[in-house]
Amino acid sequence: MSETFEGSERQYCELSASLSKKCTSVTLLDGEQKKQKISEVKAGIDEAESLIRKMDVEARNLPPNVKAVLLAKLREYKSDLNNLKSEIKRIASTNLNQAARDELLESGMADAAAVSADQRGRLLISTERLNKSSDRVRDSRRTMLETEELGVSLLQDLHQQRQSLLHAHGTLHGVDENIGKSKKIMTNISRRMSRNKWIIGFMVTVLIVAIILILYFKLK
Repeated sequence: MSETFEGSERQYCELSASLSKKCTSVTLLDGEQKKQKISEVKAGIDEAESLIRKMDVEARNLPPNVKAVLLAKLREYKSDLNNLKSEIKRIASTNLNQAARDELLESGMADAAAVSADQRGRLLISTERLNKSSDRVRDSRRTMLETEELGVSLLQDLHQQRQSLLHAHGTLHGVDENIGKSKKIMTNISRRMSRNKWIIGFMVTVLIVAIILILYFKLK
């Protein structure tokens, strides 16, 4: 995994956890405070979408085996972000009138306890999301380390194969030289044999002529 992707993923996980907590706190606000908090959440969602697009571009430039893992993670991030967008949209579209707020204030300790329980539930969900995001980061780092080890092993194997090919090439070159030398030796031997054949033929011819001359003079 590239450092750019890791940095963007870390920022996204932190931002996602922060947005989840803000969504939880928005339900306890009203008036201008609620509007301001909703605006902050929407701005954070836009930033999160920008980080996802950045990670998507970075992931598509990585090797296929790593790219497939990272794109699967990005699909999960997009799904989580869509859930946050739906939640903030629902909160923004909900307008509590004054009577509802009064009823909430008059509901007493029972309603307060219910709201507190709901808030604790949302905080637990936010914490769980943060833990899942941390686990995803650790899984990504482990995957990258395993991929890097595999790449190093492949490079070592390729280096060994290259050395073997170079050695084989050197051996073939030596064989070619020996064959060339053998051809030269055989050519020289053939030439000598041809020359010796002519010499022997000449000597035989001279001997025959000498024998003929000797017999001629003896018989004369």
